Amino acid sequence: MNKNVVCFGEVLWDVLPTEKIAGGAPMNVSIRLQSLGINAKMISKIGNDELGKELLNIIKEKNVDTSLIQTDFTHSTGEVLVKLDAKGSATYTIVYPSAWDSILITKENIDAVREADAFVFGSLASRNTISRNTLLTLLKEAKYKIFDINIRSPFYSIEFLKELMDLSDFVKLNDDELLKVAQALGSKTDTIEDNILFLSKLTNTRTICITKGKDGAILYAENQFYRNKGFAVTVADTIGAGDSFLAALLSEILHTNDYQKAVEFACAVGALVASCNGANPVITNKEIESILQ
Repeated sequence: MNKNVVCFGEVLWDVLPTEKIAGGAPMNVSIRLQSLGINAKMISKIGNDELGKELLNIIKEKNVDTSLIQTDFTHSTGEVLVKLDAKGSATYTIVYPSAWDSILITKENIDAVREADAFVFGSLASRNTISRNTLLTLLKEAKYKIFDINIRSPFYSIEFLKELMDLSDFVKLNDDELLKVAQALGSKTDTIEDNILFLSKLTNTRTICITKGKDGAILYAENQFYRNKGFAVTVADTIGAGDSFLAALLSEILHTNDYQKAVEFACAVGALVASCNGANPVITNKEIESILQ
């Protein structure tokens, strides 16, 4: 029986000097979940503009349920303006306000979250009070809450990150975010395992996953650590690799209690995405099986 997951948050365009790329961590997660056989729905908001229509068509083409994506007649579809310096280093301007800052609570999205096997959300969509209040309302209805922390200055506060962790069943961070959050909350250590245990105890979160880029990931679940050292690939870009990692990890956890297998599968999918251009390349089961072997 297929599992159902609802993803909440930003859908947007990354606007580079030469092109624009559809993005937003929750959207990337929903697309990868759908490709892995999970029924995914997306709660978000687009503007009443061409960029919004184009984005909606892309999500629909990936077979993600878009019935809960609202249309804003005041604000434009979200954009992140990406500037590259002479060395190719990027700086990002996340346009504010955007349509996804004003996601409204509705009976339909309450019902969808209540009926779903899992609810995935990030921290960026909480930068505005409208979407933040909608998120807090939906969290009260969710059976299993997965919090993907994505720190983007200046759109976060440590206090609110902790509040969301307190409400979550599962928290995912990268290793840099873990150190920043744990030390801001009072941790005196810089080791990953100790900071995981610190956050787990402080926020009563039973499952925490830390991604380490090319060095794989560490998953803490059921009072045990599960590890994978990553897979060697030639990296094209890392856009969306962490989002696909989370989707793959969640798809395995929803179907099995084999946490070691889940973290290995997720690292394999994340590595394959990093070996391709863009956030949502097509990854086949054959490719996943090949890299796992």
